[in-house]
Amino acid sequence: MTTAWQVVRFALVGAVNTGTYYGLYLLLDRWLPYLAAHVAAFALSMVGSFFLTTYVTYRTRPTWRKFLLFPLTNAANFVITTVGVYVLVEWAGVDGRWAPLLAAAAAIPVTFLVSRTIMLRPDTPRTRGSLTEATTGSSGSAESSQAVGAK
Repeated sequence: MTTAWQVVRFALVGAVNTGTYYGLYLLLDRWLPYLAAHVAAFALSMVGSFFLTTYVTYRTRPTWRKFLLFPLTNAANFVITTVGVYVLVEWAGVDGRWAPLLAAAAAIPVTFLVSRTIMLRPDTPRTRGSLTEATTGSSGSAESSQAVGAK
């Protein structure tokens, strides 16, 4: 799979994630201050974002390592969008309903590079267990068991 196709899929998944986040933001903005609505919507949409990014963008299986590192991909996004929302609303006078969309656009290149690094980094024997294996009771591959037992 070429990087160009990953960028295309990343953009499509990003559009879905942005729509999910924005819908949650608008819903929560009715009852919460705009920054609290932003934080809550961001946190709620992160899990769906992980699975879409794993399966659709990079066509890889979810592992616990990737799941635990995935918030790092969102950390850069979170900082950029949170600062962006604040600056756009407080300093630039942009309507709070539009500010998250503008701020999200600024975060795209950084988020792609960080997520690509995490999702495509080869698993080591200790990190191979997938999320589906863990939930079905499998202990992972024999290689993983041997690596742990060899310590």
